[in-house]
Parts: sequence; C-alpha cells; structure tokens
Amino acid sequence: MKKIILTAAAIFAFGLANAQEVKFGIKAGLNLSNVTGDVDGASTKVGFQAGGLVEIKVSDKFAVQPELLYSLQGAKVDEEGTEVDFNLSYLNIPVMAKYLVSDKFSLEAGPQVGFLMSAKAKAEGASVDVKDAFESIDFGLNIGAGYDATENINIGVRYGFGLSNIAKDSEGEKIKNSNIAIAVAYKF
Repeated sequence: MKKIILTAAAIFAFGLANAQEVKFGIKAGLNLSNVTGDVDGASTKVGFQAGGLVEIKVSDKFAVQPELLYSLQGAKVDEEGTEVDFNLSYLNIPVMAKYLVSDKFSLEAGPQVGFLMSAKAKAEGASVDVKDAFESIDFGLNIGAGYDATENINIGVRYGFGLSNIAKDSEGEKIKNSNIAIAVAYKF
C-alpha cells in the first residue's frame, strides 16, 4: 500500500511539474449503484458522491484528473422475500486519464481505490452494522465522458466496475461493486 501511495504521489508531482494548466475543482453527483457476481435478487440503489478534483492538462489533447470523493454506494437485495438495503460508504480515489476529443468533450478512463468507511444493512426499519462482512479496500476501473458546459462547469457520466471481491470470508462467493455516476464539477 505504501508503494502505491508513493508511486501515485511521484506521478502526481511529475504531472504538476510538466503541466500546461492546472485546475482545482469540486464535484457532486448521483450514484446508481449495485453489486454483481454471486448475488441473487440485487437491484440498483440510489446514492450520491461529493468531493474534489485536480485537472492537470499535460498536452493539448491529454489531461490527468485525480479525485477524492465520498461515495454512498450499495445495493438492494431481496433475501427470502425481505428487501435488505445495503449502504456502503466509501472514500474513493480515482485517477482518470482524460483524452480531450474537442474543446468541450472528453473521454476518460482510469483506476480507482476505495476505502470502506461504513457498511449498514437496513431491513424492516432496523439497521445493523455489517462492516466486518466487507473488505476494507476496493479496487476498480472507471470509464466515462465529460462535457464542459462552460469554462468552469463540467457535466460527466462515468461507469465504475469493481475488480476486487468486496465480500470478506465469502467461501468462494465473489461480489463486486458496480456504479453509474452522473456528476457536475465546478473548476476554478
């Protein structure tokens, strides 16, 4: 973990040193999340995300955008006729490579690491802490697109899919995060 953080910091510092333009920003948006894998009866849960970003333009057509986001994810799961609402709160750190197709439109892709902050299961009015049932770190990959509505306002859509199994002690079951995010960012 220490090597990953040091490598990311070195890349970030190198990018800043060679950057043509750096913009900081805040973003917020809507999450449509679910889980995939060995889960029956899972359906989409609505959540949100909010945080900050740094857009580092390294050429006329390429930028790197690290972000720090609080993200409410999870899923609704039908367990023997009872709907259980899983609320998984993550601190996500995506690092997006952005290809600037035009002055206003970009395509993006990049890895993400997520740190589980809390996990609750809610059913029939009762809420239970289930953090011990989930892995504390989640690795994923994001792909998406963005549109600069103005010089400062960006509207983006992103699909993130988990690469790691988030179920702890799963006895062979694999459960992965899946998330569609629609967000608005203000860059200054």
